[in-house]
Amino acid sequence: MAQRFQGEFSRSSAGKTSPHVKRSKKLRVIGKTRSWLLFVAPLPMAIRAFFFDASGMAITFAGFGALILAAWLTREGLIAQTAYEERKVARRPAIPRKIFGSALTGIGLFLAGYAETRAIFDPLIIGAIGTILHSLTFGFDPMKNKGMEGIDEYQTERVARVVDKGEKYLAEMADAIKRARNRRIEQRVAQFSDTAREMFRTVENDPRDLTAARKYMGVYLKGARDATVKFADIYAHNQDQQALANFDDLLNDLEENFAARTEKLLLDDKSDLDIEIEVLRDRLQREGIVMGK
Repeated sequence: MAQRFQGEFSRSSAGKTSPHVKRSKKLRVIGKTRSWLLFVAPLPMAIRAFFFDASGMAITFAGFGALILAAWLTREGLIAQTAYEERKVARRPAIPRKIFGSALTGIGLFLAGYAETRAIFDPLIIGAIGTILHSLTFGFDPMKNKGMEGIDEYQTERVARVVDKGEKYLAEMADAIKRARNRRIEQRVAQFSDTAREMFRTVENDPRDLTAARKYMGVYLKGARDATVKFADIYAHNQDQQALANFDDLLNDLEENFAARTEKLLLDDKSDLDIEIEVLRDRLQREGIVMGK
């Protein structure tokens, strides 16, 4: 039987988080840290540019721009990879952002070296080494679709659109709740988001579940987003404890309902599979083939 997701801040919590959720959170933390370092590292170039002549300054700023663009592409590539890793059914990213980030890193380092030496060979070597090191550090973008063998493409596209909209609502909730400046309630919103994503993954595994889950992934999440925005505005203004308690109760109710619906989807999938197996068993028996119990 499917087991309900329970987290640290649920009413009936056992204080445990699924390995799947832990892996997703780890990927997000790694992505944020690494992308932050990439944005910081080129800053000395911007200062150094003012010590060159006009052409050297232009080349250095071009290199600086290439490195900043590489940092942005790498960060977006890490975000896309995180989304890919979180999902059991996923398309490869349409744009290989990390690969482009590696190439731009090499170009930026080459331009920085060229502005300094006005030579070609040494800056070219530095750029090549930078490209290789970037690729080794951040890896490559996912290059193939995952878990889509034998799945109807039209149905997966429908699911992808609904999941993307749901992820947008969850991101807006996470951004809004920061205004409340309450760490515990931020964690509760994150806990609810993890529960909602369990439903996302369930629907991605079987797109037929979309009809039963669409209202949860659309209407209910939109309402949760709107309620989070209103609560954050109220609590940030006057630290209303009654509003905090009401919002906490709302999150509990939402989490319980989402978890229950996800469990029902899983049980329905199992029932469908049992029926299909029984039909196949009867057909094989009619053909004179006896299956073991």
